[in-house]
Amino acid sequence: MAMMMALKKHLISNQTLISSTRFFSKYAPQYVEKVGILEFLNGVGKGVETHAGKLETEIGDFHKLLVTRTLNLKKLGIPVKHRKLILKYTHKYRLGLWRPRADMLKA
Repeated sequence: MAMMMALKKHLISNQTLISSTRFFSKYAPQYVEKVGILEFLNGVGKGVETHAGKLETEIGDFHKLLVTRTLNLKKLGIPVKHRKLILKYTHKYRLGLWRPRADMLKA
């Protein structure tokens, strides 16, 4: 019985070791250091980047874009699907769950 318990502890410790080594990788994606409106919209993709000029002239600052509401985007003439994408990714960015990747901007 003691042998089984020791074996189970060993397996659990090996599993945690394996999962922690998978998390850190030398091939981790590179993120954009300084994010502006253009880099953010290019990172979102899906046609949202077509509104970059409009948003830069009307909103001007990336931090203002992060707190912009849907009615402000609607007044700028941005379609519903693009508004939803912008708001979804600004929320994720504020929470720290998403950042535009550098390799996505090159494509």
